[in-house]
Amino acid sequence: MAELKLTDVGKTYGGSVEVLKGIDLDIKTGELIVFVGPSGCGKSTLLRMIAGLEKITAGSLEIDGVVMNDVPPSQRGIAMVFQSYALYPHMTVYDNMAFALKIAKKSKEEIDAAVHKAAKILLLDDYLDRLPKALSGGQRQRVAIGRAIVRDPKVYLFDEPLSNLDAALRVATRLEIAQLKEAMPESTMIYVTHDQVEAMTLADKIVVLANKGIAQVGSPLDLYERPDNEFVAQFIGSPSMNLLPGEIVKTGKTTVIKLDDEGTAVADMPSTDADLGKRVNVGVRPEDFVLADGEALMDGTVNIVEALGEVTLLYFMAEHGREPLIAKLPGIHADLRGQTVRLTADPSKVQVFHEGRSMRV
Repeated sequence: MAELKLTDVGKTYGGSVEVLKGIDLDIKTGELIVFVGPSGCGKSTLLRMIAGLEKITAGSLEIDGVVMNDVPPSQRGIAMVFQSYALYPHMTVYDNMAFALKIAKKSKEEIDAAVHKAAKILLLDDYLDRLPKALSGGQRQRVAIGRAIVRDPKVYLFDEPLSNLDAALRVATRLEIAQLKEAMPESTMIYVTHDQVEAMTLADKIVVLANKGIAQVGSPLDLYERPDNEFVAQFIGSPSMNLLPGEIVKTGKTTVIKLDDEGTAVADMPSTDADLGKRVNVGVRPEDFVLADGEALMDGTVNIVEALGEVTLLYFMAEHGREPLIAKLPGIHADLRGQTVRLTADPSKVQVFHEGRSMRV
């Protein structure tokens, strides 16, 4: 329904407090884009700038080729779903969903058709006569989404819409949002969350925000398998990627790194003689570790075991003040607590970072 283009967008408060800078982003019609990042990185601020609720202090925002910087929110063709449901408690579900159309002086027939169409998509047909207090949290959030749908906007904005729900409702409502996107393939959606599962399962593309700008943009699997930098490598994925310092000792089609903790890592990554001796961090995701019979990437004593049923998390206390290392093995391995284990990883899964940047890029 709409394409968005952000060019060198920035946000400054009070003329001196810079929150965002240099945001360049193209969002295509029908894409579901997810903004993720640590608390305070500016993801909700960026969403509110797109909505027109925050002023853009640098750069430009275009929707379908039209610059929107000074266009009022009501005229941007955008509908926003907030963390809080913001429903009118004295109005029925039907009236909550119809309210914006009544303000726009749409005909009764148009309003009725739009509300019932949205209610069918969101499975709210049986609740149209109820007040919000008679609904569950998930149903209230669906009403808030329905209120956006009836306006038939160019762009849907979701600001952490599941943050107020319990774990079970989050899963159910996340699936409903995914089904909603399937039912509305031409709709452009931008979704803000701090939940990686939401980002990985819902997004066509993920925008990782950090240090006032964009750390990386890509599909969920691109960010997971080919992070551009250490920040993205550790931010995407739970538990976080392990980083082990070392030095490149052999180059060629594959690269060999001697680790500070005595192990050896092999990465399917070409390198040259100019890379010999470089100090690097070797990145291995917990689930990419496997028990080793021969040469190991690392060995250590298991300090803590978390048996989760289908997988077991093994924690190794790291030396030199670094974060604990974590291995995620399939099955139950509760008997490994206090044991010394040897671990290795497939060279194609091993990441190598020099001065914070991936050497695979």
